[in-house]
Amino acid sequence: MHLAADVLDPSVMPAVDSPDPGGLMPDELAALLRTLVRSERCVGFNVTIYDPDLDPDGSCAALLADLLQAAFAQP
Repeated sequence: MHLAADVLDPSVMPAVDSPDPGGLMPDELAALLRTLVRSERCVGFNVTIYDPDLDPDGSCAALLADLLQAAFAQP
C-alpha cells in the first residue's frame, strides 16, 4: 500500500511539496487505513511526499505516526 501524505488536507498536513485543498481529514484517513491494512492483500506499506523541511516543529510527522499506529493497532 502506498500512502502519499498529500492525500491529507493542507490545513492538517502542510508539510508536503504540492498541497491541494479538499484532501482527507485525519479521521477519514484513519478509517480508510484501518480497513486497508487489515486486508490479506496488503503485504507492504510505504509513506511518501512528507517533507520534514516543511515541518519544523514535527507536528506533521507526529500526525502521520499517530495515523500509522492507529491503523496497525490490534482491534
